[in-house]
Formats: sequence, structure tokens, C-alpha cells
Amino acid sequence: MLRLAEMIDGLNRALAKGLRWLALAMVLIQFGIVIGRYVFGVNSIAVQESVLYLHAILFMLAAGFTLLVDKHVRVDIFYAKASPAARRRVDILGHLFLLLPSMAALAYWSWPSVRNSWAILEGPISVGGIEAVFLLKSLIPAFCLLVALQSLALLLRLFAGEEPA
Repeated sequence: MLRLAEMIDGLNRALAKGLRWLALAMVLIQFGIVIGRYVFGVNSIAVQESVLYLHAILFMLAAGFTLLVDKHVRVDIFYAKASPAARRRVDILGHLFLLLPSMAALAYWSWPSVRNSWAILEGPISVGGIEAVFLLKSLIPAFCLLVALQSLALLLRLFAGEEPA
């Protein structure tokens, strides 16, 4: 079981390694947009939307890695002062009764929108924008899958008595 957890961790680590370059691309594209607009008077809706797409890809596909390295938002009023055994119980209950059901609900309720978007190859958000909203919407189930898989990996480690990596 721990081998499966390691494979899931590896998947999210590999994704994060590639996705980190999107942050640099976003900065460079946004810089180019500002220079183009204010220096040369040139503007492109598609280029502006590309920043939105990169931002969405970065955050949606790196969420599993964020969970892996424990950098997600946590309200730790009690958790910070709890014993390791209490933290372990809170983590197990949180994964089983909050995180995994939330990901399942989000995937279930978003699927019709994603399916319909693919069926019509949904076009741009704005006139002149990127004609791939169906790809953007596909990030939602991908996000759910990656976070749920990482949650499973963390649960496997917790049930094995290991501290999450």
C-alpha cells in the first residue's frame, strides 16, 4: 500500500515540477501584455486569456502537490497544540469525512458542465479569446482526481502509522 502512496506522491511531484514554469510564463506574458498595451498600443484578448488559462492550470493541477507538502490552508486553532496522535485522528477524519466527499461532490456536480462543454467544444470566454473553454472546464475533474488521489496516499500513510511525507 505504501508503494501506491509513493506512486501517487511521485505523480503530484512530477506535475508540480513541470507546472512551476507556468508561473514564470504568466509573469512574462503579463509583462508583454502591459508593454504591448501601454508602449505600443497593441492588445490581444487571446493573449490576455492565456494568463487566465495558465493561472487556472497552475492552481488546479498543483493542488494535489500542495496537499502533499502540507501547504494548504488549515484552521489550526486546536490542531497546532494537539498531540501527534490527536493530529493523526483529525487528519484521518478530515480526509475521510471532509476532503474525499468534497472532491466526489465537486466531480459529480461539475461533470455535466464539463461533458456539455466538450460536446459543443465550448468557445472563448470573450470575443477574440481562446477557443478552448472545454479544456479549461476539464481542469475541474482533473483537480478532483489529483487531490483525491493525494488524499488517498496520505490516508495510506496515516493508517500505516507513518508521518505523511
